[in-house]
Amino acid sequence: MEQREHAVRLWFDMWLKKADLGILSLFSEDAVYIESWGPEYHGAQKIKLWFDEWNTRGTVLQWDILQFFHREDQTVVQWYFRNQMNGGRAEAFDGLSLIRWDPAGRIRFLQEFGCNESRYDPYQDGPVPKFREGSIAWF
Repeated sequence: MEQREHAVRLWFDMWLKKADLGILSLFSEDAVYIESWGPEYHGAQKIKLWFDEWNTRGTVLQWDILQFFHREDQTVVQWYFRNQMNGGRAEAFDGLSLIRWDPAGRIRFLQEFGCNESRYDPYQDGPVPKFREGSIAWF
């Protein structure tokens, strides 16, 4: 479990430092990575391409690990994420990553799930729900 947690922390640190500290050894060659809002990357080389390219357009400001859950060849990580894109758009949300490990201890599957941090109680003022106007978050 300690080795898996170290690997996840390394992955998050790479984003915070904008530095590839071993992507090709962290992910299996045939790894699949699914972001919470839809993009899907197949293979460690494609994950590295995405990482390198994304970091030319934005900066991860915060990616805090809140807790880990482990079971057999799987790990779930609960986290909080915040970034700033070069064009000015900022994003922040709570999330989970479901990770499956290969026998060598590399990530072979990672799927993110996001949760809007702008939450509210639509029944706060009574039994008739009042939903916020505007667009719904992308995940």
